[in-house]
Amino acid sequence: MAPFSTSEPDDDPETYVGLTQPDAEERARGRGWTTVRSLAPGTIITMEYRAGRLNFEVKDGSVARAWKG
Repeated sequence: MAPFSTSEPDDDPETYVGLTQPDAEERARGRGWTTVRSLAPGTIITMEYRAGRLNFEVKDGSVARAWKG
């Protein structure tokens, strides 16, 4: 198994807020994010930071919040 990347795209997560979930996921992968994770509001997640991962909080089909790691 290959190690996880230690780099990430030069991309501002705020640009994804307001996009639909499918559009945001497609754009993020196209910009080089190796992992894209979409979560419902209030989902309990671990807090470990993983370079190359972009997280979306999705409410009513649109990205309400986006953050790295």
